[in-house]
Amino acid sequence: MPTPRTPTPSPATAPGAGASGSAERRSTTRGPPPLPRRSRAAAHDRDATFPTEGFAVAHRAGLLTATVAVRHGGPGAGLGHTVRILRALGAGDPAVALVTAMTLFTHAAEARTPGWPPAAYAELLDASAAGPALVNSLRVEPELGSPVRGGLPATTARRADGHWLLTGRKIYSTGAAGLSRMLVFARTDENPVRVGTFVVRAQSPGLTVEPTWDHVGLRASGSDDVVLDSVPVPLGDVIALAEPGDTPGARPDPATAAWNALGLSALYLGVAGAARDWLTGFLHERVPTALGAPLATLQRFQSAVGEIDAALFGADTLVDTLAARVDDGDRGAAQRAGAVKLLATRAAVTAVEQAVALTGNHGLTRANPLQRHYRDVLCARVHTPQDDSVLTATGRAALAHALDRSAPKGD
Repeated sequence: MPTPRTPTPSPATAPGAGASGSAERRSTTRGPPPLPRRSRAAAHDRDATFPTEGFAVAHRAGLLTATVAVRHGGPGAGLGHTVRILRALGAGDPAVALVTAMTLFTHAAEARTPGWPPAAYAELLDASAAGPALVNSLRVEPELGSPVRGGLPATTARRADGHWLLTGRKIYSTGAAGLSRMLVFARTDENPVRVGTFVVRAQSPGLTVEPTWDHVGLRASGSDDVVLDSVPVPLGDVIALAEPGDTPGARPDPATAAWNALGLSALYLGVAGAARDWLTGFLHERVPTALGAPLATLQRFQSAVGEIDAALFGADTLVDTLAARVDDGDRGAAQRAGAVKLLATRAAVTAVEQAVALTGNHGLTRANPLQRHYRDVLCARVHTPQDDSVLTATGRAALAHALDRSAPKGD
């Protein structure tokens, strides 16, 4: 197999040559990578167009491959550095941030637990060296919903002519039109049935992206439907193909869940930070005739901005701290990531809601970005784990711990 080629990491993204676990931990102390000062996020939101040029910028900065493992020639960035990347991207263009997150999570999972067919992953790395090679897992279906809540996928793979042929429909497929690889969760037509993730390449015959995404928030994310009509996949290009258990390969391990929860929390905290920054600028610029001074001089607004900033600082710190603990191998921290997501995303949504309330009509005017930040930050609530699942699991754990404390101890 040829040696995979990955982009040379830039100083802003590389944790260090020959990175190890300690190098990954050092990377969590770095600031966010340098990003372009201008973004076309507003235009892409208005037209619901895919931000291709944003991914080109991210590729040139080495952001799309920041989590590629050192053994594959990549920087090997840990979760601590990844949350900083996603927070910065979320502030600039959350659609770019979201698809980048899915790509980074894919490389990070392969770095932790190799599962890709080696040749298929080497091919992905070669594509990543040449240009933006975006990857996402396609799991949600019209009837199934999210497989995290259980159930077998309706998308089916059958053997024919030395290939798997995949047939089905995936919905909410973020970045669909721009993906290089789609990781399709499907079942086989065998007896007994097996489930696994099939590596589908863009432009495969029988693959169609239907432009169904017409959402209030993250309009540029291209989260369209993907229709598969006997799409061929080489027999070996399957990850974790096995008979289903009680939950057929759908529920992520604690480390994967922590990356998803904390990475996406950082993204939406970036959105909320952008909303705060617009608000503070507006309050300095807005000078009502009756007041004769900027709104920023009024104690009421100073106190309100202080509440927003304190909440975001606390949420940012919580995400960063837990991410560093996950990088250090703290299993308890990984298990708490869902609860931190709940707290962080609630802080992000509340902060933007407060900004809108403070600015009134100005905040909801399309010419101003605050209404876009508000629509985008609301999407934080739809990502797994969702609040009801987090609260149920957290409550059960607390109740079980109470039983353990009250159980009689042996002599």
